Amino acid sequence: MSVHITGRTKLAGVIGWPLDHTLSPAMHNAVYENLGLDWVYIPLPLRDETDLLRFLGAARVLPFVGFNVTMPFKQVMLSMCDDVAMLAKMAGAVNAVHVVDGRFIGYNTDGRGLTEALELYAGFDAADKDVAVVGAGGAAGAAVVSLILAKAKSISVVSRNVENGQELVDRLSGHARNTQLQALELGSDAEETVRSSSLIVNATPVGMKQGDVSPVPPGWLGTGQLVFDMVYGRGETDLVREARARGAEAFDGLGMLVCQGATAVDIWHDSAQIRTPRDVMRDAAVAAAAAADGGERAE
Repeated sequence: MSVHITGRTKLAGVIGWPLDHTLSPAMHNAVYENLGLDWVYIPLPLRDETDLLRFLGAARVLPFVGFNVTMPFKQVMLSMCDDVAMLAKMAGAVNAVHVVDGRFIGYNTDGRGLTEALELYAGFDAADKDVAVVGAGGAAGAAVVSLILAKAKSISVVSRNVENGQELVDRLSGHARNTQLQALELGSDAEETVRSSSLIVNATPVGMKQGDVSPVPPGWLGTGQLVFDMVYGRGETDLVREARARGAEAFDGLGMLVCQGATAVDIWHDSAQIRTPRDVMRDAAVAAAAAADGGERAE
């Protein structure tokens, strides 16, 4: 792949900290070339909100088509956008921004990335299933929203801070339709619920660092369950390894990274005639991970 930059080249990228191991530039630039787009995607490491504000001022005047947002800015970006799509408001986080005439339109493609990856790579349909989502932050919010839309039977938000989980449940209960929502503390109270769940989603950052242990007690996992870890890293995360050892089917977050990234390109390109090819992005991400001996984080 070669990147040819001209005076007409449009910009895209990912903001967050750290970005040392991000796979997004490889997969985005590969698909831009495949689609014949004169765009280039770059990592934009920003340490804090001061850096973020400086970047946003520049992004309004530079030729950006959009940018992705990863930790620690997904939630604060909600208040930085000029307009926010309903799914992002529901999730409580923005992970993709479309820049239109200097205005920021915020989206959340994480949830759609999750359910698409579940269907595309695991053959899993969440409809009428019992689901446990571990975590209560922006990624968990996106997961819960997408699983409500997928018509899950029940969703249990399991977190170390049950107050945060309850806040998420309360915020989304009016949108839950026929999906039952509850918040549980990650402890003995949650064991039976997790054991009986068809799908377990890790929406915490646990697993990003080497040496992180599974955020779910391994004894709660077993045959007949699907475990989806939003984290992708150097080899298997402890959660994925422990789940597979106990007979569960388990996936890391690479497929979700691809699908949420492709959805962002769909939004930025703004053409109903073109659907961003997921296979091109996945092949590029896998090759980049292999070349770098794996990445540590998922956008």
